[in-house]
Amino acid sequence: MMDIALIAHDRKKDEMVNFAIAYEHVLKHHRLYATGTTGTRIMDSTELSVHRFMSGPLGGDQQIGALVAENKMDLIIFLRDPLMAQPHEPDIIALLRLCDVQGIPVATNVATGELLIKALERGDFAWRELVHKYKPGIEE
Repeated sequence: MMDIALIAHDRKKDEMVNFAIAYEHVLKHHRLYATGTTGTRIMDSTELSVHRFMSGPLGGDQQIGALVAENKMDLIIFLRDPLMAQPHEPDIIALLRLCDVQGIPVATNVATGELLIKALERGDFAWRELVHKYKPGIEE
């Protein structure tokens, strides 16, 4: 079971909901986390259980980033809106940087998100279990 974060900027929330509906059969086998409104909308449209953090601009990106920093997140689907300035852009960049530092797969658009979900469905992320098992300080 993997820990997966689902994040979407305002103009990408419908796309994230559609993504969650399309891949509910895969996502239901994992622990899901999301920022505020995104998590609510996913739960309202699916039967998925989602742990919700605060809204991104209010610190939700940083809350997910804290799990990434502790290597407690396995995959992030972050549907970003590249055409709209975000007031919390430094938090977003920090989250993406942490993913790079910890080697956490992250998708920033639905095309890459689908590739990662298909890989998850095939079992291609089993290596994350080894990361958790052998990394000092990581407890399950």
